[in-house]
Amino acid sequence: MSASKYNTDNSAVKRFKAAPARPPLKQNRGVFHILRQRCFNNLGNSALTLLILLGGFYLIKGVLDWAVINAVFVADNRRQCMEISPDGACWAGIISWFNGLIYGRYPLEEQWRVNTGFIIGVAWLLPLLSKGLPLRNFVLLSWIGLFPFLGGYLFLGGQFGQKLGLFHGLMTSLALAYFVLNYLNWGLHKLGKQGLHEVFVPVLSQWIQRRVHLTSLLLVWGALGIAITFGLTQVSLPNVAIERWGGLFLTFIIAGFAITMAIPVGVVLALGRRSKLPVIHWLCLVTIELVRSVPLITVLFMAVTLLPIFLPADVEFNKLAQVLVAVCIFAGAYMAENIRGGLQAIPAGQYEAAKTLGFGYWHTMLLVILPQALRMMIPNIMTSFISLLKDTTLVSIIGLFDIMLMARNIANDKDWIGLHTEPLVMISILFFVICYGMSQYSLNLEKRLKVDR
Repeated sequence: MSASKYNTDNSAVKRFKAAPARPPLKQNRGVFHILRQRCFNNLGNSALTLLILLGGFYLIKGVLDWAVINAVFVADNRRQCMEISPDGACWAGIISWFNGLIYGRYPLEEQWRVNTGFIIGVAWLLPLLSKGLPLRNFVLLSWIGLFPFLGGYLFLGGQFGQKLGLFHGLMTSLALAYFVLNYLNWGLHKLGKQGLHEVFVPVLSQWIQRRVHLTSLLLVWGALGIAITFGLTQVSLPNVAIERWGGLFLTFIIAGFAITMAIPVGVVLALGRRSKLPVIHWLCLVTIELVRSVPLITVLFMAVTLLPIFLPADVEFNKLAQVLVAVCIFAGAYMAENIRGGLQAIPAGQYEAAKTLGFGYWHTMLLVILPQALRMMIPNIMTSFISLLKDTTLVSIIGLFDIMLMARNIANDKDWIGLHTEPLVMISILFFVICYGMSQYSLNLEKRLKVDR
């Protein structure tokens, strides 16, 4: 009985045929499906969507009519703009003042120095785009420590090594030397070499007791810098006073300097606030809380008006230097709180692991803790940078001719008197493009470093 039963079951299994697979369900993911599901799924949402579309249509139509269709791009003065098109924007004034908006009152025949300085500054960092570049950490450090000397000489001018001093001339020469070595290192890397140390170390190691790559490169760098110093002793550029700097050029200088110095100042203040030494702890704490409790314009006025009172009579600082110091302290105080939040998010096991490896305090912070803290706080840090860039427009209140003050001066020009709206619209678009680019770079950096993990 049981054997017959089993034989019947086996034959039934052999005769079994699987049914054909069903076709996959149709997924409607088109635009119309999304609109129907989210915007027109009931009467209320449908009415609200139609009202928003209607309002957006009239808004966009009005903006296009004013900014493009009825706008005037060629005119000699504002009166002529009004005669041609009284209902459109007068972009002719912006075109006429465009050079002043970018360079301020910088001499026209010397503006090539500003362009050269910014091109060198951007080109300095281009090798960082190459993956696996040897000595890549020195690229950013050299840009922070050396490029300001080179840029300062290009922007200020004068006799090389005399107007700004011999030390400034030597640092400028070292900056030029490193710029050359930086691209030589990048070129060797692209050709399949590991870097400059493969070329210079075998040549110089016979004069060096210890075969140290860094020492070899420092010797080459120093020798090249001294040679450039002697070669540029007769070079002289026309002097351009700082008071003539302005426009977007000045805005980039203030924002770039503040952004560059914000992290070092913030790290020092954050570590000082966590210090166990009472004097350092309270000094950093008072600095952070005092600066963060007042707006930036107050800090700027204190730096420009109150600081000279406490200095000797024969000590004078130009207004730009005072503003740079004030903005750096302000940015550093806010950055310190961001970094302190990152330090508190590091688990205690990281400190214990560093102690197990025999690391001291500074090695633990520099090699283990701070890299993780800065990586975790990238969104907050980039948000602070974007806010800092927009806050630099406040320097126009204390008399620096940044892009905001230059835009206001358009309305005071006898040919373009009363032209207020167009300059502010242009500045808004410009700042939106810059800030949007910074935010997109922040998102890409977060994805590359996997900040969410």
